[in-house]
Amino acid sequence: MNVFLGAYDYIVANSDRFWEAVRVHLTLSVYALLIAAVICIPLGILCAKKQWLTGPIMGLFNSLRVIPSLAVLVIILPIMGTGFAPALVALTLLACPPILINTYMGFRGIEPSIIEAASGLGMGPRMLLRKIELPLAAPLLLSGMKTSAVEVVASATLAAFIGGGGLGTFIINGLGMYKFSLLLVGALPVALLAILSEIGFAGIERAASKYQRL
Repeated sequence: MNVFLGAYDYIVANSDRFWEAVRVHLTLSVYALLIAAVICIPLGILCAKKQWLTGPIMGLFNSLRVIPSLAVLVIILPIMGTGFAPALVALTLLACPPILINTYMGFRGIEPSIIEAASGLGMGPRMLLRKIELPLAAPLLLSGMKTSAVEVVASATLAAFIGGGGLGTFIINGLGMYKFSLLLVGALPVALLAILSEIGFAGIERAASKYQRL
């Protein structure tokens, strides 16, 4: 209990530093997720429609899943140095595979008869994508976003190893000084943010799945 009280006292005494770390952590996580979505949603759609692209692109992004987050940071370090930018690149790479794979699976899972019926009604490719394919693929797509969001929020703590800032700074300092109250200053908010990300995307996913229940 004293450890939790120590963490609370530290946050009260250093509120500016704490909230700045929260801001940096959230900025890193949100930017990485948005950049990954902008890259991987169109790429996943393209792979679903152009099967000859599936093998090389999926193979490349699947290989990223087996590389530990810290290893990605270490690889990027000699190329980009330290700071916010290399941490953002590493987190974006981490966020990409679940979004790409789930987008691909969502679009490939649409029944061809639905596409044929919509095309027979005179829908062009753009209208078909907007009115039929995206709503039907949305639950799986959002599931990929949810997975990426949780992974990115948790892994953003590693940004502190290369000077990227965020809540991981408290965790590293707490471990280095054997001050578990300081470690909790970083660990508890990260756990809370990951849980909130999971709950938020799960709610959006349930809302989007209404198209499949009709």
